[in-house]
Amino acid sequence: MQLKELLGGGGQLLDKLAAQGITTPFDLLLHLPLRYLDKTRLTPVAALRHGRQALIEATVARAHVDFGRRRSLAVLLEDDSGDRIIVRLFYFNQGMQAQMRPGVRLRCYGEPGRGKTGLELFHPGFQVLPPGKRPPLAERLEPVYPKLEGLGPKRLSALVGKILNAYRDSPPRDPLHAQELESMPLLDALQQLHFPSPDANLALLADHQHPAQLRLVREELTAQQLFMRRSRALQQRHAAAPFAPISGERLAQFTHKLHFSLTGAQQRAFGEIAEDLQQTRPMLRLVQGDVGSGKTLVALLAALQVIDGGAQAAFMAPTELLSEQHFTQAQRLLAPLGKRCALLRGSETQAARRGALESLALGVVDLVVGTHALFQQGVRFHRLGLVIIDEQHRFGVHQRMALRDKGQDGDTHPHQLVMTATPIPRTLAMTAYADLELTLIDEMPPGRKPVQTRLIAASRRANLLARLQGYCAEGNQAYWVCRLVSESELLDCESAEKTYADLCEALPHIRFGLIHGRCHRDEKQRVMQAFRDGEIQVLVATTVIEVGVDVPNANLIVIENAEQLGLAQLHQLRGRVGRGDKPAWCLLMHADDPGQGGRERLRIMREHSSGFVIAEEDMKIRGPGQLLGSRQSGAARLRLADLRIHLAQLESARAFASRLTDPGARQLLIERWFRGSGQYLSS
Repeated sequence: MQLKELLGGGGQLLDKLAAQGITTPFDLLLHLPLRYLDKTRLTPVAALRHGRQALIEATVARAHVDFGRRRSLAVLLEDDSGDRIIVRLFYFNQGMQAQMRPGVRLRCYGEPGRGKTGLELFHPGFQVLPPGKRPPLAERLEPVYPKLEGLGPKRLSALVGKILNAYRDSPPRDPLHAQELESMPLLDALQQLHFPSPDANLALLADHQHPAQLRLVREELTAQQLFMRRSRALQQRHAAAPFAPISGERLAQFTHKLHFSLTGAQQRAFGEIAEDLQQTRPMLRLVQGDVGSGKTLVALLAALQVIDGGAQAAFMAPTELLSEQHFTQAQRLLAPLGKRCALLRGSETQAARRGALESLALGVVDLVVGTHALFQQGVRFHRLGLVIIDEQHRFGVHQRMALRDKGQDGDTHPHQLVMTATPIPRTLAMTAYADLELTLIDEMPPGRKPVQTRLIAASRRANLLARLQGYCAEGNQAYWVCRLVSESELLDCESAEKTYADLCEALPHIRFGLIHGRCHRDEKQRVMQAFRDGEIQVLVATTVIEVGVDVPNANLIVIENAEQLGLAQLHQLRGRVGRGDKPAWCLLMHADDPGQGGRERLRIMREHSSGFVIAEEDMKIRGPGQLLGSRQSGAARLRLADLRIHLAQLESARAFASRLTDPGARQLLIERWFRGSGQYLSS
């Protein structure tokens, strides 16, 4: 069965559906309802409950236009037992108003809520019944589908029924049920979800815990694991240059400049990376570590191993500030060992860019540090052996692969090391990064001070300014972070420019600086250097300082409108302090009423300092999709599974994927669930 014959032709409709990921009849089956309406039974008015959808049948007693705070048509209904309820229609016309005559019989479906007269039905769906007739009730729950452009819900439901009927005669292959007979058959699960019976458990369906949903979730997670494993296997078919390990003497030369020893976690992480770099297959490793755990040092050691082996390394960061920070550190540690480093950013002058590109192509540069400019046209390497991506979630999958392809030489690919200071929960890493080996740096360098986090209402701003005056008088420095560069009519939050002006006026004896994303590169460098040198006492900034800023004497950070920022961003900002030998403080300034969501995020920040705990909490609040970010669009996306609630299915799916050895069954599941992500497999 083809989609074209199912639809009866319609080239434009086929194109519309293809743009929405629907190219086969089975794709329509996987376009599952969001929720269900129960119009199979009538509920007496007396039995209606707040927030619980129901179908009622009653007679219009009277109707009038209510000119309250919001104009509405108020219809008083009375059921057969004499109980009454107001139906309130906010969007109505004269024709609807004329229908609501006393004595007219209505069926209304909606969710009761609190209104002016008590429990009311707000803008329910309604049907005017013919006089003296009572049409039959629905035999099944009514599915409510996500919008599909080109197909209305009735036609979609009819097509789904037609496909299911066709599959009854020739069922689709079902690897899960074939190997585990206690598993619900695939076709039964789809039938129950598209056309659930009246006695289906609506609570389980709403919580995504219905057996039919869990059956499909497990198949999807199995397919996702197979997809990512195949991706890794395909990448491992390529060759890579092996690099001999660094000698103990060489390691001592490197660490001599640090004035401290590597932590056990850093040594373990580098040991895993060094072992990978000795192989003839490309390394694909993700290093997770909390803010300040020392991931960059480990990455630079990996670069040294590759450079000593006669190849080049590229270190890509998402912002110019962070790339400058990495370049400065690389220069300090690698230049004394005879290694040449270069910085390549989008804002370089033509002359500087041309010189860097020539040196890179000739092999004069050993390590190039830069932003997205590294994977743009015109960038050529002499022999690229290692690609390092920092804060990898800020780059798209295809950007990561574009830089890797810069080092492709025939079938030989460079090794890849990706890093993140935004810890990813284990469950998310098991799915989104199943094609990468994982390394965890779970130990902080000695002497790193814990940061004390406090909440402060915006109404206490004057008290904070008085404390800041004394804090700076003692020789300390601070950050003051704002969401916006300049004032906005759309967002209710403080801007960096206005805050800078207000602080300069209120505290004239303190030396303030201002930095944000619109500043010219030279101005950014000047302000940051003045802050590092202590010439600026308080740096007013936007979240541009979220990464790439390291000033040990700055041990206080004030974050304005903190309730409006996400947990990951707040944790990154908090990581700017606590890098010196003095107590460190993070003050989260919030509106007097931060709202339920903001209040919860502030509580988590106050109670937890571990980035990994915060990441788990973040996933509970935002879900895995938002935590990863839309930039990871090349990877296998989940349609049904929600890792916040389907952990048991994830574990069993991983086990089943390992047991499933039939190549045809493996291919079938990948095609069924992730056909549109095929390009990622070649990366």
